[in-house]
Amino acid sequence: MTVDVEDYFQVSAFESVFTPDDWPEIPLRVEDNTHRLLDIFAEFNVKSTFFTLGWVGKRCPGLIKRIVDEGHELASHGLNHRRATTMDRQAFIDDVQTSKAILEDAGGVAIKGYRAPSFSVNDTNQWIYEVLVELGFTYSSSTYPVVHDLYGVPDWPRFKHERPEGITEIPVPTIVKKGNNVGIGGGGYFRLYPYWLSKKRIERFMQTESAPYSFYFHPWEIDPQQPRINQAPLKSKVRHYINLSKMEGKLKLLLADYRWGTMQDAYELK
Repeated sequence: MTVDVEDYFQVSAFESVFTPDDWPEIPLRVEDNTHRLLDIFAEFNVKSTFFTLGWVGKRCPGLIKRIVDEGHELASHGLNHRRATTMDRQAFIDDVQTSKAILEDAGGVAIKGYRAPSFSVNDTNQWIYEVLVELGFTYSSSTYPVVHDLYGVPDWPRFKHERPEGITEIPVPTIVKKGNNVGIGGGGYFRLYPYWLSKKRIERFMQTESAPYSFYFHPWEIDPQQPRINQAPLKSKVRHYINLSKMEGKLKLLLADYRWGTMQDAYELK
């Protein structure tokens, strides 16, 4: 189980409306929403990996401490949700190094895992893995082997693999239908489809593959009362707001139906 800890106004879909310079003036919702998630996880005895923005960690140190104190894994989602494909090497170093330092200071634990915002690792920036190794990371979960208009590396491996740079990459799960990879790892797909269909796809993965299944979502997805951003493109609004009111109920079904753990535990990482 994984959570990408970011607020609703920090998502890539709204980057044409908000910039990081705007963020300090916007009331936070991510802190309360993530505390709600922690309560839900405690109810179902679930441990999760929280891929957290350094920006959030700096402003919500108490939240970071609770994540760690309750036995969850703390990992990095970068500093301010800037996609890795938009940064050169030095900018990426500064971004990830700063995030790592903030989270380690707030959580009091070593940060070993990284997830690129919007799964923005592809053929053009594989040097990112060299940087992650240099900064002390042991694994990444930054690729989604699907065809998508915003991200995706459909020709890359579908399962956990060791990179030549000396780091483990763990892609978001997929199933193969008619020769194409289909995303089943969470996000908008999970909100869009009825729960029975998502469960059917998860069951297919678990019956046909030997790898663990992992799931990702965001705290804002259990927050149907969040402000509506009317200035955003129509496609972005549809993707962001669809079925928000149903997400918490679906999530609880998912937590009850399967046994969940952190990335470190499920994938037996160092």
